[in-house]
Parts: sequence; structure tokens; C-alpha cells
Amino acid sequence: MAKRSKLNNLLIISIVLIGVMIAVVIVGFVLPKPQEILQGQAETSDYRISSKVPSRVKEFRVQTGDKVKAGDTLVIMDSPEVIAKLEQAQAAEAAAKAIEMKAQNGARQQEIQGAFELWQKAKAGLDVCEKTYARVSRLFDEGVIAAQKRDEAEAQLKAMQATEKAARSQYEMAREGARQEDKMAASAQVARVQGMVQEVEGYMKETVLLATADGTVTEVFPKVGELVGQGAPIMNIAKDDDIRFIFNVREDYLPGMTLDKEVSIYVPAVDRDLTVRVTSINVMGSYATWKATKALDQYDLKTFEVTARPVNQADIKDILAGMTAIIK
Repeated sequence: MAKRSKLNNLLIISIVLIGVMIAVVIVGFVLPKPQEILQGQAETSDYRISSKVPSRVKEFRVQTGDKVKAGDTLVIMDSPEVIAKLEQAQAAEAAAKAIEMKAQNGARQQEIQGAFELWQKAKAGLDVCEKTYARVSRLFDEGVIAAQKRDEAEAQLKAMQATEKAARSQYEMAREGARQEDKMAASAQVARVQGMVQEVEGYMKETVLLATADGTVTEVFPKVGELVGQGAPIMNIAKDDDIRFIFNVREDYLPGMTLDKEVSIYVPAVDRDLTVRVTSINVMGSYATWKATKALDQYDLKTFEVTARPVNQADIKDILAGMTAIIK
């Protein structure tokens, strides 16, 4: 009797299990399949603020979360070394300009007058020597004096002629001033030093860092007083007008999603639907994006990165980087 009761219980349980399985199968066919959802997120183009020269952070004019406009002052840096270099370059410029002015103006009037007086003195001495030589030559011709006296007078005349020519050359050189080549060299030196000054002034401008485009400050790396190396990032700014939505889409969901196609997305953070246009579809290179299905006699599925941009720019005024976007 007990054995028959046990068999009846097993039979009842089997019938119930079969009924549940049949019900599940029926419900699976009757109920609609759940809607597939593609989830992505909003991203922006960022740019980083950095200094061209090693310097110390003196003051921040903005902080994380602030909106900035192109040209706004963001950070004030302190670099005493650059200031010293600028003073050195300016001093070198002043010296080069003085040398150029000296070359252009030539000798001073007193120097020209002194050279002229020496020339006149040499001319007077030459005049005396010419008269003395003429007198000695006449006496020699008359047999009054020896040939030695005439030769001495001739030597003195030639020496004074050379002295007169040298004095005249010195006067002409003082009057004409520096050579053209010297003037050109002085001008080139001024131009070179002015280039140095402009270079250092450019470094000075790099101690006041400005925003190059509108955006939102997302990160500030150093603290006030910290030393920052050349080219080291100081601040990160996201461009608010360059919002795009990135989706990782498996290739079996790609049919119908083509370039320039407009798609409706939902952004939960602002509780609003947006219309976006697909701008690029690129395969993701990592093998980790594959979905292996060969065990089921199918093929491996790869994932693609789909980028979409808003059709109407006014729709993204309150969209921030990182917000979730959904395609149903």
C-alpha cells in the first residue's frame, strides 16, 4: 500500500513539472521579446593648458567646474629666471643699438677736426721741405755744397710727402666714418639681439595662461606654489560645443545603422530624447571585443565603435561628458 502511494506521488510531481515546462514554453512564445538596448555615453574634445617654461603656480583664476571663454585668464605663473633673461636681453639690445649708432654717425666732430689739423701740419712741413730741397739743389748745381747735403734734403722731402699723405688719409677716414660693412654688421647685431628680446618676451607671455577655446574646466592638476616643468599639464578643459555620443555596437546590431543616418537617443540625466547623426563607424581593434559563437556552429561577432553627433547644437547645452545615452 505504501509503495503504491509513493508511486502516485512521483507521478503527480512529474505531471506538475511537465505542466510547468509546457507553460514556460507557451509564455516564451506568447510574450514579446525584450527590446534590445544599446548603451553609450557622451564625450567631448578636451585640451590641456601647459606652460612652455619651468615655473611655479602663483594663482588660479578658475577652478574645476567653471565655464571659461576663449581668452580668459586661467593661471598666473611665476618665473624669476625668465624676468632675469628679459633684463639681460634688453641690456644687450641697448648696447647693440649704441654700437650701430656709433657706426652710422661716424667719428665725433672733435676727432675730425684733430685729424684735419694734423693734415694741415703735415702740409706745412711738406711745403718747407719742398722749398729747402729746391734751395739745396740750386746750391749743389752751383758747386757750393756737397752731394750729401742734397741727398739728405731729398730724403727729408720724401719722408714729409709720405707723412702728408698719411695725415690726409686719416682725415678722410674720420670724415667718412665707419665702413659700409661695419655699418651692416652693427645693424645685423641689433636685429639678432631684438630677436632674443622677442623670444624672451614670448616666454614671459607664457607665465599668464589663457583659454584657447570655450569650455568647462574638468581637472586642475597642481596646487598653488607647486613647481611645474616645461610642457607639464596644468589644467584640462572640455569643449562644451563639441559633444559626441560613443556606442560600442556588436556587428549583428549594425544593419540599418549607416553613416549620416539620423538616430533617436535617450539621455536619462536630462530625461530628454535627442536626434543624432552617425558620423563614423570604426572597428575596435582589441580581440576582447569579439563574441565567440563558433561553438554553436556560427561565427565570431566583432564590436564597432559608432560615433554620433547631435543634429541640433541647441540640444546639447546641458549635456555633460560621461552622461549615459541609450538607443532602443
